[in-house]
Amino acid sequence: MFYENELRFLRDTFKKIHIQTNIVSLSDKLSSILPPGLDSLFDTVYSGNEFLYKIIGEVKPCTMYKATDPLSLSYIYFILPEDSKKSILFIGPYNRSRLTSRQLMEIAERFSISPKNQRYLNEYYNSIPILGENSHVFAMLDAFCEHIWRSPSFSIVDTDSEWKTSSSIPIGLSASSEDFDDVLMNMMAMETRYRFENELIQAVSLGQLHKDSMIFSMISDQAIERRNSDPIRNMKNYCIIMNTLSRKAAESGGVHPMHIDKVSTSFALKIEQMTSPAEGVTLMKEMFRSYCRLVRKHSMKGYSLVVQKAIMLIETDLSANLSLSTLASSQNISSGYLSTVFKKETGKTVSEYIREKRVEYAAHLLGTTHLQIQTIALHCGIMDVQYFSKIFKKQTGKTPKEYRESVK
Repeated sequence: MFYENELRFLRDTFKKIHIQTNIVSLSDKLSSILPPGLDSLFDTVYSGNEFLYKIIGEVKPCTMYKATDPLSLSYIYFILPEDSKKSILFIGPYNRSRLTSRQLMEIAERFSISPKNQRYLNEYYNSIPILGENSHVFAMLDAFCEHIWRSPSFSIVDTDSEWKTSSSIPIGLSASSEDFDDVLMNMMAMETRYRFENELIQAVSLGQLHKDSMIFSMISDQAIERRNSDPIRNMKNYCIIMNTLSRKAAESGGVHPMHIDKVSTSFALKIEQMTSPAEGVTLMKEMFRSYCRLVRKHSMKGYSLVVQKAIMLIETDLSANLSLSTLASSQNISSGYLSTVFKKETGKTVSEYIREKRVEYAAHLLGTTHLQIQTIALHCGIMDVQYFSKIFKKQTGKTPKEYRESVK
């Protein structure tokens, strides 16, 4: 296939956001596209032995289909060209939007799922990713279809009616509808939670800010397991867990505990000030971004202990005496040794590094305070305001005054 690489990239992208893809044929059975456990959990709705052609009917070439199954889960499918088997790419299931508790209760009633088993239904739905209609993934999918069909225009069929399944067990009469597999459901919920935590830890430790929406695609206040009768306390507990996970991830990413503690303490206070569960999801996203930025800015991974300590002394107090000899004597090493090791590991001399950090801090103060320029220079450890203006312009291309006016 001429589009083999593009197809692999497309499938990898959906895998990253936890939406499965399958390449099947119409003669395959429904079980070939169902997520693991779905047919056993909802066997009043699905019969995995049904053939796809009986459920979705005719599939025309150069046409993208968007469908909804009986459980209100969404799928996208279309025929792949230049394939003698007329293979179909199935994408899904996914949620078009997060279903409310009321909607889930109505679905449960529709399929005779008792109130005591409602939580299994909720856990399953909350494990399915959300893919909104405005997602950039759809733009990529459109570009892929234009490429494989070699046309800037193709048909999109959004089926209004749900798929029709013909399970041999009448809906609402299956004994298993009242006897869900606790072990299986607990495994699915646990796997989802651990996958989220592992991806979170890895992303934070590497400072991967761009993975924000990918990681949180499955998280909402409804998706948080209820471990406490008080919903606010329950969400606070989960935020505390995330703060702890993120803190350890940042440490493994090479950030010194002194920097981490400031961020961790700040979020600990914010967590206790929460007044609603919905605030928790927003706070967790803010937490993720903050810890990622912390890693990107302060990671010392790969640096020797000597260089790490020197950097910490510099960043702790930029107004202090940060001469090479002072930094070296604080560790009982020679100035020459510190200079050599620092340059080798950071690619900068000690004085260059200090100067850059002082200018960065000055830019921050100029943009966030009304302090006089001379006062800002003192906070950055530079007594001569003219010298301060000179090095600031050399690094930023603007004088402190010009910089302050530009950010305003």
